[in-house]
Amino acid sequence: MNYIEKNTNYSKTQLAEIKYGIEGIYLTISKCIVIFIIALLLGIFKEMIIFILIYNILRMPSFGLHATKSWICLLSSSILFIGIPHLCIILNIPIIVKVIICILGICLMFKNSPADTKKRPIVSKKRRKIYKTISTLLTILFSFIAIFVSNNFISNCFVFAIVLQNLMISPVVYKIFNLPYNNYITFLKEHPDFSN
Repeated sequence: MNYIEKNTNYSKTQLAEIKYGIEGIYLTISKCIVIFIIALLLGIFKEMIIFILIYNILRMPSFGLHATKSWICLLSSSILFIGIPHLCIILNIPIIVKVIICILGICLMFKNSPADTKKRPIVSKKRRKIYKTISTLLTILFSFIAIFVSNNFISNCFVFAIVLQNLMISPVVYKIFNLPYNNYITFLKEHPDFSN
Protein backbone atom coordinates (compact mmCIF):
# COMPACT_ATOMS: atom_id res chain seq x y z
CA MET A 1 0.00 0.00 0.00
CA ASN A 2 2.93 2.33 0.75
CA TYR A 3 4.31 1.64 -2.74
CA ILE A 4 0.91 2.27 -4.37
CA GLU A 5 0.38 5.49 -2.41
CA LYS A 6 3.82 6.84 -3.35
CA ASN A 7 3.72 5.88 -7.04
CA THR A 8 0.11 6.64 -8.04
CA ASN A 9 -2.36 9.51 -7.96
CA TYR A 10 -5.31 7.54 -6.57
CA SER A 11 -7.85 9.28 -4.34
CA LYS A 12 -8.36 8.24 -0.70
CA THR A 13 -11.52 6.35 -1.72
CA GLN A 14 -9.68 4.46 -4.47
CA LEU A 15 -6.80 3.63 -2.10
CA ALA A 16 -9.29 2.35 0.48
CA GLU A 17 -10.87 0.09 -2.18
CA ILE A 18 -7.44 -1.23 -3.23
CA LYS A 19 -6.51 -1.90 0.42
CA TYR A 20 -9.82 -3.71 0.96
CA GLY A 21 -9.16 -5.87 -2.10
CA ILE A 22 -5.58 -6.71 -1.07
CA GLU A 23 -6.71 -7.61 2.46
CA GLY A 24 -9.45 -9.82 0.99
CA ILE A 25 -6.97 -11.68 -1.22
CA TYR A 26 -4.51 -12.12 1.68
CA LEU A 27 -7.19 -13.43 4.06
CA THR A 28 -8.62 -15.78 1.43
CA ILE A 29 -5.22 -17.27 0.61
CA SER A 30 -4.23 -17.68 4.28
CA LYS A 31 -7.56 -19.39 5.11
CA CYS A 32 -7.28 -21.66 2.06
CA ILE A 33 -3.80 -22.78 3.15
CA VAL A 34 -5.10 -23.78 6.61
CA ILE A 35 -8.14 -25.61 5.17
CA PHE A 36 -6.04 -27.34 2.49
CA ILE A 37 -3.54 -28.59 5.10
CA ILE A 38 -6.35 -30.00 7.28
CA ALA A 39 -7.93 -31.69 4.25
CA LEU A 40 -4.57 -33.20 3.25
CA LEU A 41 -4.02 -34.53 6.78
CA LEU A 42 -7.51 -36.09 6.76
CA GLY A 43 -7.03 -37.57 3.29
CA ILE A 44 -9.97 -35.74 1.69
CA PHE A 45 -8.14 -33.04 -0.28
CA LYS A 46 -9.54 -34.04 -3.70
CA GLU A 47 -13.09 -34.31 -2.35
CA MET A 48 -12.79 -30.92 -0.63
CA ILE A 49 -11.59 -29.25 -3.86
CA ILE A 50 -14.48 -30.79 -5.84
CA PHE A 51 -17.06 -29.59 -3.31
CA ILE A 52 -15.58 -26.08 -3.06
CA LEU A 53 -15.62 -25.72 -6.86
CA ILE A 54 -19.24 -26.92 -7.14
CA TYR A 55 -20.38 -24.75 -4.23
CA ASN A 56 -18.67 -21.58 -5.42
CA ILE A 57 -20.26 -21.84 -8.87
CA LEU A 58 -23.64 -21.47 -7.13
CA ARG A 59 -22.44 -18.88 -4.62
CA MET A 60 -21.03 -16.49 -7.23
CA PRO A 61 -24.36 -15.22 -8.61
CA SER A 62 -26.41 -15.67 -5.42
CA PHE A 63 -23.88 -14.10 -2.99
CA GLY A 64 -24.93 -14.48 0.66
CA LEU A 65 -23.75 -14.32 4.24
CA HIS A 66 -20.21 -13.29 5.16
CA ALA A 67 -18.67 -13.69 8.59
CA THR A 68 -18.11 -10.42 10.45
CA LYS A 69 -14.66 -11.46 11.71
CA SER A 70 -11.79 -13.26 10.01
CA TRP A 71 -11.43 -15.93 12.72
CA ILE A 72 -15.17 -16.74 12.51
CA CYS A 73 -14.81 -17.11 8.75
CA LEU A 74 -11.81 -19.43 9.16
CA LEU A 75 -13.56 -21.56 11.77
CA SER A 76 -16.87 -21.83 9.91
CA SER A 77 -15.17 -22.38 6.51
CA SER A 78 -12.99 -25.13 8.00
CA ILE A 79 -15.99 -26.91 9.51
CA LEU A 80 -18.09 -26.60 6.35
CA PHE A 81 -15.46 -27.34 3.72
CA ILE A 82 -13.97 -30.25 5.66
CA GLY A 83 -17.19 -31.59 7.21
CA ILE A 84 -19.44 -31.48 4.15
CA PRO A 85 -17.09 -33.36 1.77
CA HIS A 86 -16.73 -36.01 4.51
CA LEU A 87 -20.54 -36.31 4.69
CA CYS A 88 -20.69 -36.50 0.89
CA ILE A 89 -18.36 -39.50 1.03
CA ILE A 90 -20.18 -41.46 3.74
CA LEU A 91 -23.88 -40.62 3.19
CA ASN A 92 -26.24 -42.46 0.89
CA ILE A 93 -29.22 -40.14 0.52
CA PRO A 94 -32.43 -41.75 -0.84
CA ILE A 95 -33.47 -40.39 -4.23
CA ILE A 96 -36.86 -39.17 -2.95
CA VAL A 97 -35.07 -37.09 -0.28
CA LYS A 98 -32.79 -35.61 -2.97
CA VAL A 99 -35.82 -34.73 -5.11
CA ILE A 100 -37.56 -32.99 -2.18
CA ILE A 101 -34.38 -31.09 -1.23
CA CYS A 102 -33.85 -29.99 -4.84
CA ILE A 103 -37.45 -28.79 -5.34
CA LEU A 104 -37.29 -26.80 -2.09
CA GLY A 105 -33.83 -25.54 -3.06
CA ILE A 106 -35.05 -24.21 -6.41
CA CYS A 107 -38.03 -22.44 -4.80
CA LEU A 108 -35.94 -20.88 -2.02
CA MET A 109 -33.20 -19.83 -4.44
CA PHE A 110 -35.76 -18.06 -6.61
CA LYS A 111 -37.30 -16.39 -3.55
CA ASN A 112 -34.13 -15.28 -1.71
CA SER A 113 -31.34 -14.77 -4.24
CA PRO A 114 -29.30 -12.69 -4.55
CA ALA A 115 -28.59 -11.91 -0.88
CA ASP A 116 -26.29 -8.95 -0.39
CA THR A 117 -24.25 -7.65 2.54
CA LYS A 118 -24.03 -4.26 4.21
CA LYS A 119 -20.57 -3.69 2.71
CA ARG A 120 -21.68 -4.75 -0.77
CA PRO A 121 -25.37 -3.97 -1.38
CA ILE A 122 -26.64 -5.03 -4.81
CA VAL A 123 -28.40 -1.81 -5.69
CA SER A 124 -29.19 -2.23 -9.39
CA LYS A 125 -32.61 -3.81 -10.10
CA LYS A 126 -31.27 -5.15 -13.40
CA ARG A 127 -28.27 -6.82 -11.74
CA ARG A 128 -30.46 -8.33 -9.00
CA LYS A 129 -32.78 -9.76 -11.66
CA ILE A 130 -29.86 -11.20 -13.65
CA TYR A 131 -28.30 -12.73 -10.52
CA LYS A 132 -31.66 -14.23 -9.47
CA THR A 133 -32.17 -15.77 -12.92
CA ILE A 134 -28.65 -17.24 -13.09
CA SER A 135 -28.87 -18.55 -9.50
CA THR A 136 -32.22 -20.23 -10.12
CA LEU A 137 -31.13 -21.77 -13.44
CA LEU A 138 -27.94 -23.07 -11.83
CA THR A 139 -29.95 -24.60 -8.98
CA ILE A 140 -32.19 -26.34 -11.53
CA LEU A 141 -29.09 -27.66 -13.34
CA PHE A 142 -27.51 -28.75 -10.04
CA SER A 143 -30.76 -30.55 -9.15
CA PHE A 144 -30.79 -32.54 -12.40
CA ILE A 145 -27.14 -33.52 -11.87
CA ALA A 146 -27.79 -34.45 -8.22
CA ILE A 147 -30.76 -36.65 -9.15
CA PHE A 148 -29.47 -38.31 -12.31
CA VAL A 149 -25.69 -38.68 -11.85
CA SER A 150 -24.70 -42.20 -10.80
CA ASN A 151 -21.65 -41.24 -8.69
CA ASN A 152 -22.93 -40.98 -5.10
CA PHE A 153 -20.21 -38.56 -3.93
CA ILE A 154 -20.73 -36.14 -6.85
CA SER A 155 -24.50 -36.32 -6.45
CA ASN A 156 -24.18 -35.53 -2.73
CA CYS A 157 -21.86 -32.58 -3.49
CA PHE A 158 -24.53 -30.97 -5.66
CA VAL A 159 -27.25 -31.62 -3.06
CA PHE A 160 -25.14 -30.15 -0.24
CA ALA A 161 -24.13 -27.17 -2.40
CA ILE A 162 -27.83 -26.37 -2.90
CA VAL A 163 -28.58 -26.77 0.84
CA LEU A 164 -25.56 -24.78 2.04
CA GLN A 165 -26.06 -21.89 -0.36
CA ASN A 166 -29.76 -21.66 0.45
CA LEU A 167 -28.76 -21.34 4.10
CA MET A 168 -26.22 -18.64 3.21
CA ILE A 169 -28.92 -16.52 1.50
CA SER A 170 -31.72 -17.22 3.96
CA PRO A 171 -33.22 -14.22 5.81
CA VAL A 172 -33.66 -16.51 8.82
CA VAL A 173 -29.91 -17.27 8.97
CA TYR A 174 -29.12 -13.54 8.56
CA LYS A 175 -31.42 -12.89 11.53
CA ILE A 176 -29.81 -15.64 13.64
CA PHE A 177 -26.40 -14.00 13.12
CA ASN A 178 -27.89 -10.55 13.72
CA LEU A 179 -26.92 -9.28 10.25
CA PRO A 180 -28.98 -6.88 8.12
CA TYR A 181 -30.88 -8.37 5.17
CA ASN A 182 -31.89 -6.72 1.86
CA ASN A 183 -29.14 -4.18 2.31
CA TYR A 184 -29.87 -2.54 -1.03
CA ILE A 185 -33.16 -1.20 0.41
CA THR A 186 -31.31 0.49 3.28
CA PHE A 187 -28.72 1.85 0.84
CA LEU A 188 -31.41 3.36 -1.40
CA LYS A 189 -33.16 4.94 1.61
CA GLU A 190 -29.87 6.51 2.72
CA HIS A 191 -29.02 7.62 -0.86
CA PRO A 192 -32.35 8.69 -2.41
CA ASP A 193 -30.55 10.46 -5.26
CA PHE A 194 -28.81 7.25 -6.35
CA SER A 195 -29.70 6.22 -9.91
CA ASN A 196 -30.90 2.61 -9.73
